[in-house]
Amino acid sequence: MDHQLLNFPEMAFIRQKLFRSDIENVAGAVRSSLQAVPEHCHSNTGSTVAVAVGSRKIDGLKEIVYQCLRFLEHRGFKPYIVPAMGSHGGATAEGQKHVLASYGVTEEAMGVPIAADMAVRCIATHPLGFSLYMSTAALAADHIVLINRIKPHTKFKADIESGLCKMLTVGLGKHQGAAEFHQRAVDHTFGIIESAAAILLEKTKILFGVAVLEDGYGKLAHVETLLPDSLILQEKMLLKKAAGMMGSIPFDLVDILIVDQIGKDISGIGMDSNVTGRHRDIVGDTMTAPHVKRIFVRDLSDASDGNANGIGLADFTTRRLVDRMDREKTYVNSLAAISPEKAAIPVYFDTDRQCLDACARTSGRSGPGDLRVVRIKNTSSLEYFQVSRALEKEVNLNRDLSFMSPWQAFIFDPSDNLTEFPIL
Repeated sequence: MDHQLLNFPEMAFIRQKLFRSDIENVAGAVRSSLQAVPEHCHSNTGSTVAVAVGSRKIDGLKEIVYQCLRFLEHRGFKPYIVPAMGSHGGATAEGQKHVLASYGVTEEAMGVPIAADMAVRCIATHPLGFSLYMSTAALAADHIVLINRIKPHTKFKADIESGLCKMLTVGLGKHQGAAEFHQRAVDHTFGIIESAAAILLEKTKILFGVAVLEDGYGKLAHVETLLPDSLILQEKMLLKKAAGMMGSIPFDLVDILIVDQIGKDISGIGMDSNVTGRHRDIVGDTMTAPHVKRIFVRDLSDASDGNANGIGLADFTTRRLVDRMDREKTYVNSLAAISPEKAAIPVYFDTDRQCLDACARTSGRSGPGDLRVVRIKNTSSLEYFQVSRALEKEVNLNRDLSFMSPWQAFIFDPSDNLTEFPIL
């Protein structure tokens, strides 16, 4: 493309008021939650406990895991950690340990071993006829503890979405179990998580689960310890609570959404479809608010370690993202999730300016002054973002939004790339 859009709309920084947690002491919140575990749940013989930890970047995860381990030791158990992340980390033991290490969850920091073996065993057959697998490292323990965040899923809507039940049925199934489960969900929907979890709760010795909720700022908002007998019911209630805490892009129509970074540390599909409103899946492509016409993704987060799953949800991206992409990791993840479309590489250009020009020219707008543009850092950072002048009226009418800067032109560096999203 030789031509460039010279008159791109002016932008202003906006601050959005989101739901904010009042938790200041993560360790204290976890310890308080663990008091729900009955006193009779202890061991005089050093029974082992496999503590399942996933691949999501959860606020305070290192401290949450640490406090759970110390609690178990105080009760006489011998805990160790098992990565419960399906095919993430390139579907290898070392890769999954590396994911945990990126969050500070290491053997040295936690004071316990990490059993990352990818081997699984079929322990039950679902009434619909498919096998339910579980990590042999987890099954080797006398008990299992689950630690995960509860939140709306990016792929489906059900009474149970992302959380402890999904970790139990998919995450602990490792690569083989995750691939099998996603395959069956194509025909039977992800509503099967609930029935599969009920079976596994009967077949395994789950000691308890630690459910974590985050506020609109991505900070720890709630910690609750769930006992196996009521785990499914309580998780359903917590999902509704979590949905009410999420941040959003507060507009019903956006011509161009600029996303500075995607990554596995941000969302399972790189950028949360509950935020972008764009869903692309084998069961169908759908759009929900904010109804975005064009998505431009600028880069991949460092913590994603090359996994660019979700880039297929974008219309345009940069050569630098494509060059950073670890295709093997990305493809393994997307194929296991039965979502190869999310790993598809969109049209890409050398510079941000070229990408923005392509977005504008394919937006259906007659001129730059009409373009409804939003720029975010990522889909988990929605307190601050930029908007174009076409959205000024809607900003002024929303009591949760306030201007943080005057209107100004996009600032490009000498290489024709946008300057980095500032820390306000």
